[in-house]
Amino acid sequence: MKPELKIFVKPKHITDLPNGTYYEAGHLVSKNAGWRTKRPVIEPSKCVGCLQCYLYCPDGVIGKADGKVIIDYDFCKGCGICAKICKTRAIKMEAER
Repeated sequence: MKPELKIFVKPKHITDLPNGTYYEAGHLVSKNAGWRTKRPVIEPSKCVGCLQCYLYCPDGVIGKADGKVIIDYDFCKGCGICAKICKTRAIKMEAER
């Protein structure tokens, strides 16, 4: 018996498409296993609070509290996307301690 071949069918309406391949922020349940080699560090004097880092973070670990941008290091994987997208270079990737 041959395995079933799945063929992509072009959707007829936008509602036939999935909403995304992501979960809403706060869905992560297991902490980083300790394999991160670099971590993002925010320099508050350079941060203008634009939150582009928040918008681009694939894990949703960046937020804002008390007027400051914060990173939840329990779930950050250290990908560096936030540092790349930061126009003021307020985020630097530093070696994990």
